[in-house]
Amino acid sequence: MNVFILNTGRCGSTTFIKACKHIRNYSAAHESRVHLLGPARLQYPPNHIEADNRLSWFLGRLEQVYGDNAFYVHLQRNPLDTAHSFAKRYDFGIITAYRSAVLIDCPPESDPIKVCLDYCETVNTNIEAFLADKSHTMTFHLEQAQQDFERFWQMVGATGDLPAALQTWDTTYNAAATQRRYYTHPALRYGHKALRILRKLPSFVSNA
Repeated sequence: MNVFILNTGRCGSTTFIKACKHIRNYSAAHESRVHLLGPARLQYPPNHIEADNRLSWFLGRLEQVYGDNAFYVHLQRNPLDTAHSFAKRYDFGIITAYRSAVLIDCPPESDPIKVCLDYCETVNTNIEAFLADKSHTMTFHLEQAQQDFERFWQMVGATGDLPAALQTWDTTYNAAATQRRYYTHPALRYGHKALRILRKLPSFVSNA
């Protein structure tokens, strides 16, 4: 049986897979096929656990390939905490794609927290709709990770070192950099972008 950890990102998916590395009867990976196109994108090995927040945009294809023949985990974190984590990475990654492409050039003066909350609501409701008719699912709350992981372990029939897996949740992985800033005032945001461009200008000139 394949297991998919569906999530927004910034909610513990890296730690989830590190905990799953202590399972002996499943392989486990984080965003292992994000670079592939076509059918290969979803060709995971059998008895494999995959966490990939981009799968929320592949739910129709996930339905075609796996349907109700997989186990699905909806990994969640408090939305406001998730939004604040995304706001620290506001200038790159999936949030940039969401506000610039999905929202079609979101106005630069938009509050980053509101944009990130909008993203979280979009992804979480997409996942909820996809899981509505699925037989093998669970909701996993990051705030009670050890308790929910032990329940997950039992539900998928995992074998291995459960105490070591639970201990994994005592460490934070892939944390958002605390020195990153997000700017709600447009003048500050434009100034920040201009500064980044000026810093890169010497390399642009030397490579011209």
